[in-house]
Amino acid sequence: MNSNPAEHDAGAAAWQAAFSATPERDVDFETMSGVPIEPLYGDGPYPGQYPFTRGVYPSMYRGRLWTMRMFAGFGTAEDTNARFKELLRAGGTGLSTAFDMPTLMGRDSDSEWAEGEVGRAGVAIDTLADMRDLFADIDLGGVSTSMTINGPAAIIMAMYIAVGEEGGVERSRLAGTIQNDIFKEYQAQKEYIYPPRPSVRLITDMMRFCSAEMPKWHPLSISGYHIREAGSTAAQELAFTLANGFAYVEAAMAAGLDVDDFAPRLSFFFNSHLDFFEEIGKFRAARRIWARWMKERYGATNEKSMLCRFHTQTAGVSLTAQQPEINIARVAIQALAGALGGTQSLHTDAYDEAMALPTEDSARIALRTQQIVAHETGVTNTIDPLGGAPFVEWMTDEMERQAEAIFAHLDEIGNGSILEGVYAGIDNNYFTGEIADAAYTFERKVNAGRRIVVGVNEFTEGDDGDPNLLRISHEVEEYQRKRLDTVKQDRDSDAVAAALAKVSADAADPTVNMMPTLIDAVKVMATEEEIVMAMESEFGTYVETAIV
Repeated sequence: MNSNPAEHDAGAAAWQAAFSATPERDVDFETMSGVPIEPLYGDGPYPGQYPFTRGVYPSMYRGRLWTMRMFAGFGTAEDTNARFKELLRAGGTGLSTAFDMPTLMGRDSDSEWAEGEVGRAGVAIDTLADMRDLFADIDLGGVSTSMTINGPAAIIMAMYIAVGEEGGVERSRLAGTIQNDIFKEYQAQKEYIYPPRPSVRLITDMMRFCSAEMPKWHPLSISGYHIREAGSTAAQELAFTLANGFAYVEAAMAAGLDVDDFAPRLSFFFNSHLDFFEEIGKFRAARRIWARWMKERYGATNEKSMLCRFHTQTAGVSLTAQQPEINIARVAIQALAGALGGTQSLHTDAYDEAMALPTEDSARIALRTQQIVAHETGVTNTIDPLGGAPFVEWMTDEMERQAEAIFAHLDEIGNGSILEGVYAGIDNNYFTGEIADAAYTFERKVNAGRRIVVGVNEFTEGDDGDPNLLRISHEVEEYQRKRLDTVKQDRDSDAVAAALAKVSADAADPTVNMMPTLIDAVKVMATEEEIVMAMESEFGTYVETAIV
């Protein structure tokens, strides 16, 4: 194939013009042996052009590497603030926040639900005071932040906005993403609070708010990661994730938003698992499917609405407690697949995460792993280096074919609406049943020895040992509860009561956007759980129907 695509057609010429307008990184684009590497090999479709199979930007990593966004959060806000600063010092280029289970479920650290869980799986955030400490001495105008939270996402985002404004960073300058993908909670992760429809109302409120006031903020990151971690196949992860995305698009349009006003700020979050070529095909298919559906079904005319930009995390479920050091190799392979698949940002798991939250040392090794992929392997020298390879192209097509079959099913059960199909699929346990079946099939293959997991069912000799693990002491919970008690004693209780009454009143009125009300509530030190309960009084709670 010709290494100079600009000789071929108008599409190539357009790509060449767009590529030339983008500054390249100041590095030598050549092999280790000194052989020069062209920006692109092969014919169209070209990167940065519809349907974006080869990448969402004309220059991809020739112009800018992916964001190295390491997931971090444990203990108190002060603990996690120190980890954030260490990751930035070590070369991380974005922040990604993990919250503890009580925070994810909308419960304060002094709740009986929280006992034994405070700070264990992430950072504990009860009030605006905690959010201040979490980002103390970090320039929120100079770093982008991702926050992985769903049910109480609007409240946590309100706290972030308040902290930014206290530090002189107006909300229009805040850059980052909040996950806010409630559909996948009902399907896979189970960290929900309210029923689906009022939950989607909150999401559309956030989308409208960000469209008007936060141009650099992504109010929704549609996540396949947790679907895959629950046991789905690659094609199910792809299809369920994009279907959820289509459903949110339909919900926002039904709420009166123009597709091109909100869709450019949607982003995605995928898992990078161990089947190398399947993962690369999945990533390439995701871009193509999203672009086509947004243009042809939802009438998007702005190309930015058609871009499937995504964050990738290596597969936590693939990590083993047996011989944990070999997880470093697993993570490196998964990171390489993410890079070859064209991700926009990447988190690499630490080798000890099958047993505990990562230590500072293991988190640094994980970051260094993707730095090796970026700077030593040569995969960033040319755009979509595997594009055109028969197997990769077939796998891309196959992922798309399987996904389209799932979309057709959802469209049918939704009577022509993907949104209604997703609601129906939650109600009738379609998603949970499909994921459970896929997980069961995989485990049967492992147990039968048809699928080898090194160190688990084959090659088991080795030192499983007991690595130095990060352990969260009970003192963290005691400290956090005392801190929360102090905040409650020092705040204006009348102002809090008035703010919470306003939250309930506005929750009852679907024409009101909840975001300004939530920002006002967190500023007077209403706690996360108090605000959740104020909305719960109007929205109700969700109880899953058991599969029988």
